[in-house]
Amino acid sequence: MRILLAALPAFVNLAAAAVAPNPAQIDFFEQRIRPVLVAKCYKCHSNDAEKIKGGLTLDTRAGVLAGGDSGAVVVPGDPKNSVLLKAMSWEDKDMAMPPKEQLSADVVADFEKWIAMGAPDPREGTAKTEKVAIDIEKGREFWAFQPPVAAAAPAVKDTVWPRTDVDRFILAGLEEKKLRPVADAGPRALVRRVYFDLIGLPPTPEEVGAFVAAADRDRDAALAAVVDKLLASPQFGERWGRHWLDVARYAESTGKERNFTYPEAWRYRDWVVAAVNADKPYDQFVREQIAGDLLPAADAAARDALTVATGFLAMGPKSMNERNKEQFRMDMIDEQIDVATKAVLGVTVACARCHDHKFDPIPQRDYYALAGIFRSTQTLYGTDTVGGRNRNASPLIALNEGRPAAPAADAAEKPAERTMAAMEQRIAMLAKSDPKKAAKFKNLSPAQKEQLLERFAAATANAKKKKGGAYAAKKNDPAPGAVQAMGVREGSPVDARMLTRGEVDQPTDTVPRGFVQVLSAKNAPAIPTDASGRVQFADWLTSRENPQTARVMVNRVWSYLFGQGIVRTPDNFGATGEKPGNPALLDTLAVKFMDQGWSVKALVRSIVLSRAYQLGTAHDSAANEIDPDNRLIWHQTPRRLNAEAIRDAMLAASGQLDLKPGEASYVATVGDAYVGRGVKPEAFTDYESHKRSVYLPIVRDCVPEVLDLFDFAEPSLVVAARDVTNVPSQALYLMNNPFVREQSAALAKRVLAAKKDQPQRIELAYQLALGRGATPAETERARGYIAEHGDDLGWTTFCQALFASAEFRYLR
Repeated sequence: MRILLAALPAFVNLAAAAVAPNPAQIDFFEQRIRPVLVAKCYKCHSNDAEKIKGGLTLDTRAGVLAGGDSGAVVVPGDPKNSVLLKAMSWEDKDMAMPPKEQLSADVVADFEKWIAMGAPDPREGTAKTEKVAIDIEKGREFWAFQPPVAAAAPAVKDTVWPRTDVDRFILAGLEEKKLRPVADAGPRALVRRVYFDLIGLPPTPEEVGAFVAAADRDRDAALAAVVDKLLASPQFGERWGRHWLDVARYAESTGKERNFTYPEAWRYRDWVVAAVNADKPYDQFVREQIAGDLLPAADAAARDALTVATGFLAMGPKSMNERNKEQFRMDMIDEQIDVATKAVLGVTVACARCHDHKFDPIPQRDYYALAGIFRSTQTLYGTDTVGGRNRNASPLIALNEGRPAAPAADAAEKPAERTMAAMEQRIAMLAKSDPKKAAKFKNLSPAQKEQLLERFAAATANAKKKKGGAYAAKKNDPAPGAVQAMGVREGSPVDARMLTRGEVDQPTDTVPRGFVQVLSAKNAPAIPTDASGRVQFADWLTSRENPQTARVMVNRVWSYLFGQGIVRTPDNFGATGEKPGNPALLDTLAVKFMDQGWSVKALVRSIVLSRAYQLGTAHDSAANEIDPDNRLIWHQTPRRLNAEAIRDAMLAASGQLDLKPGEASYVATVGDAYVGRGVKPEAFTDYESHKRSVYLPIVRDCVPEVLDLFDFAEPSLVVAARDVTNVPSQALYLMNNPFVREQSAALAKRVLAAKKDQPQRIELAYQLALGRGATPAETERARGYIAEHGDDLGWTTFCQALFASAEFRYLR
């Protein structure tokens, strides 16, 4: 890189830089920032450079903050005034970095995000350091790399309070600090909490009333009955399947600088929902996503389902503008290594792509041992060539039969209903792209609608072929009616070569395919020479000998039910992650999880029926002074509903929620498209439906507004714990968005339709929106407000105020 010529004031925001980076920030730096610095900057700007240009070193945090001869290059928290970013953007060719290769827009965006978050950087040192060899055996002494061992429940002084062993582990920790748990949650708050946690929907007023009455007779029995009912509900899979989709970075487009749709991604979504509802053992659930195409199948439908499962490895973000085929391939392999290891093991193996892992005992050779497995695998994700704009399209995988692994409720739907639903969806898509054509459909019969739609589809296909001949030549269109899916299949077995600094044009030693050594037992499966090794990789991941797999999943389940994990960095169990707050409890639950057949439902049930889960949210000043983060679980921390639950709860309260599973996806209706060129982003961000939120289109960089505003998981990353923010745009959405106003009007109409007097209607509105009745004071205020503003406006805005309240958005 050349010397930075532009100067900045010497001031550097050291306050921002001095804050210790959190694990998520370290992970971002290690995966997105350090590899670029190593590959593109260190040759001229590091302590190991033959000649340091411009007095600037970028291989330590101190060097980045000190800047070079021309002044500071990074102002933490201020991308606009950071010369490094301007140089990387090539805004001024005289200060372009690196001078012979303009970095991609994605890389520049990553650096902008990094600087905006304060330029977190875990690197120490100011001078040359000798490379230290990784000691694998010593590395195995780290707590997370040792097999979990179950412990007997500890003895406690108060033998009355605990109901389960989980409670005894929790109470022992509290008693050690001379603390007591707060009182149990009331029955109304508890049943609302359980419904949202298990199915992501509120209980009806009738369900609340029934639970309160049953709990008055026998609270434990009442709760167990509700939990069993919800675990058996098809909505459980939609709620908990969405948790896994966050981890699996599920999305329906490639993202990055050229964003192409994945019209078949929805099949993987539906497979996940069905698998969770069936309580597929977690070890098998993982095995099928890694190597389903290679596992035995009972029939053609089962074979299709196993193929769809491997979509897990196919749907990551991809740079469809990349000209270098080898670079594209290695980037895709890197993404597959990252999702497989982080999602299942909670370890950042992908940080070893360019160098030995800087924090965990994972040498670069281990990374390339895994890379060989995925290099021996064909990844088939589809995407259209769109007139040559997509340089890296691939075929899809033909399935044997129709839609695989459909949820039971969808299977029961009549064919005519499915046809009508699909047709209406296509009309909705047409309305966005051509309102005039869509208007013609308004008064037509179903048969006439279908006829016109077929003509429209044929005309669109002909126009597409004329526009880009590459489409017909390269896409490998299936025969009419053929069903296809994203996924992987065996390629030619080959070992990967290590790459110096991760550079594809600098290969060195060939590394035999294998696994991460520090996590491998002596009897780890051997990889045959004539196979990719994915089956063996799947077996290794899910072996009882693997210390991480059960721990990581148990910790995630705990975090979904308590708001934070026993390990508060659920994506990172390595050295830069946090240690468990209650290691004996974590290990005991992990062993029990495996002993009970890796049943997620059994694990959820055991935690929800504990008294620790049933605690109230009351504040205790003494406990808060000793344990402000509630690591000891002395109460339940109030938790905000996630984006999907907020939206679905509005639909449920208004009576507008359609509980039938979504038919395919809106993206499947749109088909192959270049987002921003062939189809406008607003088609996805403004998409409207009364289906559950799990069925909304998830296009990278075009997530529906209601999800995006309320901290939806970034669909290009493995996310086990979503951020929770409280920002003005959320309040503005609840005040002004047409969807919210529509649901408020529908709730008002529903309440007014009830044969009740006004106080009873106000009571019903509170029950539907908040799960409780109105207090006398709330009833009087509501009556006065409605009288002042008139029935129509008064009732609608009153219902909107309920939706906008903190009580609606939070579990207590």
